[in-house]
Amino acid sequence: MVNIPTLTLNDGHPLPVMGLGTYQIRGGAGRQQILAAIKSGYRLIDSATNYDNEGIVGEAIRQSGVPRSELFITSKLPGKYHGYDDTLMAIQESLARMGLDYFDLFIIHWPLPKRDKYVEAWQALVTAQKLGLIRSIGVSNFEPEHLDRIIDATGVKPAVNQIEIHPYWVQTDNIQANIDRGITVEAWSPLGRGGGAMREPVVQAIADKYGKTPSQIITRWHIDRGIVPILRSTNPVHQRDNATIFDFKLTAEEIDTINQLNRADGRIDGQDPNEYEEFE
Repeated sequence: MVNIPTLTLNDGHPLPVMGLGTYQIRGGAGRQQILAAIKSGYRLIDSATNYDNEGIVGEAIRQSGVPRSELFITSKLPGKYHGYDDTLMAIQESLARMGLDYFDLFIIHWPLPKRDKYVEAWQALVTAQKLGLIRSIGVSNFEPEHLDRIIDATGVKPAVNQIEIHPYWVQTDNIQANIDRGITVEAWSPLGRGGGAMREPVVQAIADKYGKTPSQIITRWHIDRGIVPILRSTNPVHQRDNATIFDFKLTAEEIDTINQLNRADGRIDGQDPNEYEEFE
């Protein structure tokens, strides 16, 4: 079993430096995949109401045999519940589906600025934290202007902002904007989709140097940039491999080499947080 280190969030709570993403992991097979990840050492499990798997995640937690206090469970608020009262009820419903008393982290999935209700949703998360329903509160896909607006409205900074980051979408400026605000950055789709980045010759060359796989190199690239990668894998071997990255570090030059893979059109599906809309 891999021992995954933790970092400390701006609210004082610990966060594992990498986690398991559960997008499209559902049903009985999904439960077994999550159990395998927990057995391998994963403690941060990332779900969302829109993933339609909160029940299975909860079952895996209970069947894992790992004490609840050692796990860090995340879920996310869908846009249809951005109203203050709806947000509070949605959090309680998510907890009931998972069979939990509290979330370690609950985040707003998308800002959806065209709807202009994310400040109201953030105010509800602040309330839910005070009520003990959530330990840490955060956001996902928020741009700096969205962050500043919710901070100005409440005086409360998100503990986490989970954004799209991979070698084709490096996000240097956005990452720095979060760091400047004391917000920990998590990466969704940290390896990119389709595996193109893992086939890049520069990534393969670094992998050969360290005797690692390309996915391990990209995972380490995130860690060395101070980012928490949320890795989705249904294969127990890949889950273990992805977590076996704490016996080496990349050099600054190697990090910069991977950064150079950035593309102007590197977003997955062109999901611009200022334009993206959830379909209900």
